[in-house]
Amino acid sequence: MRILFITATRLGDAVLSTGLLDHLLAAHPQARFTVACGPVAAGLFARMPRLDRVVKVEKRRLDLHWLSLWAELAATKWDLAIDLRGSALTFFLRAGTRAIMRGGRRPGHRLTHLAGVLDLPAPPLPVVWTNPADEARATTLLPPGRPILGLGPTANWDGKIWPAARFAALAAAMPDAVPAIFGGPGPAERAAAAPVLAALPHAIDLVGQLSLPEAAACLQCCRLFVGNDSGLMHLAAAAGTPTLGLFGPSQAGEYAPAGRATEIAVAEGPPGQARMQDLPVEAVLKAALALLDRTSLKLTA
Repeated sequence: MRILFITATRLGDAVLSTGLLDHLLAAHPQARFTVACGPVAAGLFARMPRLDRVVKVEKRRLDLHWLSLWAELAATKWDLAIDLRGSALTFFLRAGTRAIMRGGRRPGHRLTHLAGVLDLPAPPLPVVWTNPADEARATTLLPPGRPILGLGPTANWDGKIWPAARFAALAAAMPDAVPAIFGGPGPAERAAAAPVLAALPHAIDLVGQLSLPEAAACLQCCRLFVGNDSGLMHLAAAAGTPTLGLFGPSQAGEYAPAGRATEIAVAEGPPGQARMQDLPVEAVLKAALALLDRTSLKLTA
């Protein structure tokens, strides 16, 4: 059995879709999978079981990326083709069964929308896939002993970024923990993380140094992750790390972190228009400690 899974360009949406893939892996134990996604998200699936290949969808003018993707996929007869991009592509492929997610924004969490693609009664939680080499590197970078406080100070646009001084103040309020700063590759991520790294010179700098499976393994070593609404926030939650997501102008009702232990802290103001500057350190610290209490964890060695 061959299953085609077309998922998101953005990392956060791709992470949220892993729960659906995990469901398919369990439901079809003999199936082989091809995943089509954006280049930023491709590494997310590198360790996935029964993966034949990942096809990277590079966005092109006039939607020509869909023509390129069709050329990559048209030679195969698919038993099941799932398209989370809401495109017409799968209608032009040889497929026994098609499941296409409706495009556009609508109320409710993204996980609920994903579950609806296969008429599942409950949304499956996102997962991560790692291997022993990823886990060994995480142990090297984040040695055991003192608890690790993961911080995600970057995001895909400035309006979603909590002020750097507040990340530093939060870390100072948890002196028993070693802060580890996470961020993706590229100069924009490095620039966004730089003020936090400067304010926390003792922090472990992981910005731009990890593949996505390595980042997932490192996140699993953290006692707590606190970060802006971003792909890394979703990756932390999928990794099973207690995850506190920080929200201002983005919609927490649609994109709150989804995992075994998650919480949100939302800036005061109209939904979708609140400013991250209006989210005080005290509110984030309170939410973080409450999350740790719920999970019976402490930020002490």
